[in-house]
Amino acid sequence: MVVRRADVAKMAGTSPAVVSYVLNGGPRSVAPETRARVLAAVEALDYRPNGVARSLRMNKTMTLGLVVPDTSNPYFAELARSIEESAFAHGYTLLIGNGAEDDERQTAYVRTFLQRQVDGLFLVPAHGPAGFLPELERAQTPWIALDRQVAGASAPAVLVDNRGGARAATEHLLEHGRRAITCIAGPEDVLPATDRVAGWRDAMRAAGLPVDGDALWQIPFGRQPGYAVARRVLASASSGSIDAFFTASDEQALGVLRAVTELGLRCPEDVAITSFDGIAAGAYATPALTTMAQPFADLGKAAMAQLLERIADPEAAVSAAVLPVELVARGSCGCPDPPGGELRAGPLAGEKRLAGEKQEEER
Repeated sequence: MVVRRADVAKMAGTSPAVVSYVLNGGPRSVAPETRARVLAAVEALDYRPNGVARSLRMNKTMTLGLVVPDTSNPYFAELARSIEESAFAHGYTLLIGNGAEDDERQTAYVRTFLQRQVDGLFLVPAHGPAGFLPELERAQTPWIALDRQVAGASAPAVLVDNRGGARAATEHLLEHGRRAITCIAGPEDVLPATDRVAGWRDAMRAAGLPVDGDALWQIPFGRQPGYAVARRVLASASSGSIDAFFTASDEQALGVLRAVTELGLRCPEDVAITSFDGIAAGAYATPALTTMAQPFADLGKAAMAQLLERIADPEAAVSAAVLPVELVARGSCGCPDPPGGELRAGPLAGEKRLAGEKQEEER
């Protein structure tokens, strides 16, 4: 037997319109007692609204799309989870596509999501060309750039303070007495990597230290590239000529840590490490990684708020939200290493430092 909305209304002692108001959250309010009767009837009858028909009536599918460059990267996995949590809290289903660092593939996902008539899109663009832009311009579907902005795009963005965070992470190494700090960064054409390199340079130059030659390596994000470069740098360096690494991602830092151990060096006694992102895996390295942690939950909420605003008003002013990052000091830099790496400790002075707030004070 097919249960219809009228059957729910009859059991609840109300009208089909009121049942619709309860299930769709409006447009009219419903008294709490009536709402409770409707929901009880829905449960008793196991009523399943026709989602396709409702989408046609509301001109909404209540689905959103997210395209990330690499779903195997824990950073993007944690970012995707935070966005999904926020989308779910607002009644949306999130579809996720893996761009695999390939422009044609990410464009294919954008096209597919648009064909499925998603109400909005979140995009973390792969490095390189942005072939999806013409597709979005034709469809005029609201979208948000995450983690990095897209050149030539008129879309809101949700970012973090990459430059200020990288500077704070490098300064933390300097506070530990490190002076020969090599920077392992991401690809040159990825904005977060460029900003993190700039932050490392800011700190090194302020301390009167060199930033040229083999002090900077820009490579793909990932454990294997970080491992390979660290082995090359450490094996070719004279004894004691490199005493620390700042890496632009925790994934690279985990590779560096492996290289340090394989070469018979100790972290942090011989080589200290700070990194960026704050993925969960960093807490369980030995020693645990000191990192500039991104506020994943806040990123998801901010991105969702921006997209909902864009859906409600496609002509809303385009803006970029820049969230602060927090130094999580653990064993890899020379700070005490908490059990499991879970304890969030502040800098040497014991005060919590938010890179975005520090940068604001300096201005």
